[in-house]
Order: sequence, then C-alpha cells, then structure tokens
Amino acid sequence: MKREFLFLLLLFANSVIFGQKISPSWEELTSEEFAKAVKLSEGVCIIPIGVIEKHGQHLPLGTDVYNAREISLRAAAKEYAIVFPTYYVGQINEAKHQPGTIAYSPEMLYKFLQESCDEISRNGIKKIIIMNGHGGNNNFLKYFCQCQLAAEKDYAIFIYTPEADAETQKKISELRKSNTGGHADEVESSEMMYIKPELVKMGRANAESGAELNRLNLKNAYTAIWWYGKYPNHYAGDATGASVEIGELSFNQEVQQLSEVIRIIKSDKATINLQKKFFNEWH
Repeated sequence: MKREFLFLLLLFANSVIFGQKISPSWEELTSEEFAKAVKLSEGVCIIPIGVIEKHGQHLPLGTDVYNAREISLRAAAKEYAIVFPTYYVGQINEAKHQPGTIAYSPEMLYKFLQESCDEISRNGIKKIIIMNGHGGNNNFLKYFCQCQLAAEKDYAIFIYTPEADAETQKKISELRKSNTGGHADEVESSEMMYIKPELVKMGRANAESGAELNRLNLKNAYTAIWWYGKYPNHYAGDATGASVEIGELSFNQEVQQLSEVIRIIKSDKATINLQKKFFNEWH
C-alpha cells in the first residue's frame, strides 16, 4: 500500500511540474489530452513489448508484459513520455509446446510493429523507444530497427538497451540464494513479487525443474532449438529464494535507467537529422 501511494504521488508530482494532470498511458487519454501529451512528451513514446508465455508454474503468462509496462509507466512518471497500450505481439516460437503461449507468425510480428510505429508517427510523435521485456524478442527487434533504413521515415526508433549497474548488481548478488537463471528465475520472480504480488504463486516455484540440461553441444554454431535443448520446461533457474527486496532493487534500477534514456532522447537532434541526410543521399 505504501509503495502504491508513493508511486501515485510521483505521478501527481510529475503532472504538476508540467502544469497538467495528464496520464502517460495512451489509452487513458482523451483526444484533447493526447494532443497536450504529445507536446509534454516532446514527441517521445515508449512501446513496452512483452509476450504471453509460460514462466515456470509460479508466475503468470503475462509476466513480461506486466514488467515492461510497469517499468515504462514509472519511468514516464519521472521523465514524461507517452506509453503505448499493452503490447504482447512478440517472438515466442520456442514456447509453442507450452499451454497458454500466444505465438504469431514472423510476418505478423513485423507488420504489426511497423504499422504501430507508423500510426504513432502519424499522431505527431517522431521518437519511439522500444522497451523490450522478453529476451526472445532481442534479435527480432534489432533486425526490425535496422530495416527502418530500407524506406524513408520521418521518425526514429530507439531500442532501450540497459546495462546493469555494478553497485545494484552487487547488492542483488549478496541477497540472492541462487546464481543461475534467465527466465522465471529468482530475480524475475522477485520483480513480480514487487509489482504484482497477487499473481505470484511461490509455493509452486519448485513444481518443475529449471535446471539447464545442455542437450546440444554445437561449438561455433547456432540453431533455433537451442533454448528447448537447455530448458524444456520453459523455466531457467531456481526461483525459491525470490524476495521483494531483490525485486525492488532490480526493478528500480531499470526505471531509473529508462527515465534517463527518455531525457537523452528528448534532447537528441542528431539521429533524425542524420536519417534525413542518409535518405537524401541514396535517393
């Protein structure tokens, strides 16, 4: 309750600073408010991207969606930006064998994101930050971003690429009870305990194994089945040591970093100018 109150207070304080009580959530704005929000945001929008997939037997299918969106909203409360509505159209073919997974075709993924960005731009926003909450999206998003140079655009896309803060990581390491993971593990479970405790079922954290099986040994080679070869239960790590304290440390580090990225991108003039110069040169 205390955390929720402080978060709401932060949102209110941010709106007072800007002279308007305007939500960062795109879907909550009226049409008139949206026009004001575009100005307040200095034309910056965040797309928090997750997927719907299994997270062990103890976390909800929408873990990545909840996490990415909450980080974005709290960062936007510190440095105002518009946050795009809930987005779960991501790459998750590696979990199609698990109940509840929603996996779209590669063509659909690309087209949906491209048209979403085009619509964001049509609404007057020319700087789009993609905040990715799902590791399986990494390669797709980098490819998507690079392909933006294939046709002329009047907007720029930035992928939020945080680096772990050494001091925060040291504190987390001292609190952790495990040193393995990567998916529904101790840290990710801790973050969900911090932001959505009502959806976490820690009593089921050891219902399946999250141990790495290493069923492939392909030196200097990559194959799509690598994740299934390691983690057939779609659970990587041991979440039994998860705690709210770890979650708060990890989560707030990302909020701070994203808010700083928003500020940097607001002041950036070089990216779009360089894009214009680039497009003019290849016409």
